[in-house]
Order: sequence, then C-alpha cells, then structure tokens
Amino acid sequence: MGRRLTGPERREEAQLKRLPESENALVLRTDFSDDAAWERLCAAVREPRGEFQAYVEFVSDRQYEGLTPEHVLSQDSHPTFIFLADRVALSHPDQPILVVDLCDEPGRTFRVIPSAMWSVENNLSLANMDFAEFADSVDPDGVFREFPAG
Repeated sequence: MGRRLTGPERREEAQLKRLPESENALVLRTDFSDDAAWERLCAAVREPRGEFQAYVEFVSDRQYEGLTPEHVLSQDSHPTFIFLADRVALSHPDQPILVVDLCDEPGRTFRVIPSAMWSVENNLSLANMDFAEFADSVDPDGVFREFPAG
C-alpha cells in the first residue's frame, strides 16, 4: 500500500497534475477540511437565480488539495479563469469563492458569493465582460456580491 502524501508533497503533485478539461467553468476544491461545507457551497452555486444559473463543473479531487493560483498559472494550458473553493470559501459564512484570472491579468483574484457566481461565470465565459470589471466592483472586503445600483 502506498504512503499518504504530506501537505507539501500533495501540493507539489497537484501542480503537476493537469486541470480537468470541461466545457464549463471549473470549481476546483482545494480544501478538504469540511465535506458538509463543500456540499453546501455546491448546492448554493447550483441554485438558479431567476432565469440565470452558473454553468460549472465541480471538481473534488484530493490531488488538488492546497492548490494555489500560482500552481494553476504554472499549467501549460488552462481556461481563462477558474473558481477555487479554498479554506476561506468553505469556512466563511458567505462562502466567498476565489476567482482567478488566467488570461488578461494572470494571477489577479477576487472573491464571489455563490448567488453571484452566475453573473461572473456567464459573462466571463461568453466574453461579455472582462475580469477587471468584476474585480474592480468588489465590496471593501474584496468580495463581489453584485454590481452597484445606479
């Protein structure tokens, strides 16, 4: 039986493992400390908002545990953005998921609450809006909740 990888070894292996290919945006789980929180986050993202919904693929694979935006950027090929369900997303009451720009300003990040993910995913996937438009519209805590009225 193989030995269990330590945290740093797991992160190193995750860096080498290619991201899954998908027609939808990826929500990559990087924290495995709370399975119930992961399930709540997935359910909240799946919930339609009126006629809108986020088109995402949830990836819960321990080989990605501890994966950072830097690891994702080191991939040879990758999508233009990715959602990371890290420790903050699974432990904070608002479940703010980390969004990482992999194209325009590689490595730039902001967080988004599950109920607003449809807007980010839909608009970035269709190139209707730029990453910066969302990143520049975050609340003072760095979380995108919605665009200001007005």
